Amino acid sequence: MSHNTTEVLVGGVVLAAAIGFAIYAGQATGLSQSGAEYQLNASFRSLEGVGVGTDVRLAGVKIGTVTDVELNPQTYRAETLFSVQQGIDIPDDSAIVVSSEGLLGGNFVEIMPGGSPFSFEPGDEIEDTQGAVSLISLLLKFVSGSGEES
Repeated sequence: MSHNTTEVLVGGVVLAAAIGFAIYAGQATGLSQSGAEYQLNASFRSLEGVGVGTDVRLAGVKIGTVTDVELNPQTYRAETLFSVQQGIDIPDDSAIVVSSEGLLGGNFVEIMPGGSPFSFEPGDEIEDTQGAVSLISLLLKFVSGSGEES
């Protein structure tokens, strides 16, 4: 049985590319993380554009992910559970904000660190929150002139 050398080489390159993409996908989705994380909670007025799996960032660096989102029927707020990598201590006077990556980008959760010497413990709730700002509502206010002062 004779094998064409070109076919074998092309097959090897395709197989190597497939393995490379699988490794990249595993790293991008967080499957390769060690699992050393702790959970924190936050309650938002508006969580538009954020769901399970959304990045949690500190200074632009991904430090965790949103793991659960539920509506509290008594307060009508979005109760959010998110994980943070072990070893990253967040000061207990920090704020958490829903931010946008740009006009066409998605939203992510950003932690704005405070200056307290004390840190959140696993399971604590961040009380200083700022929900998502709707670009459509801002544009409507601008077009209608309701943001104009006399």
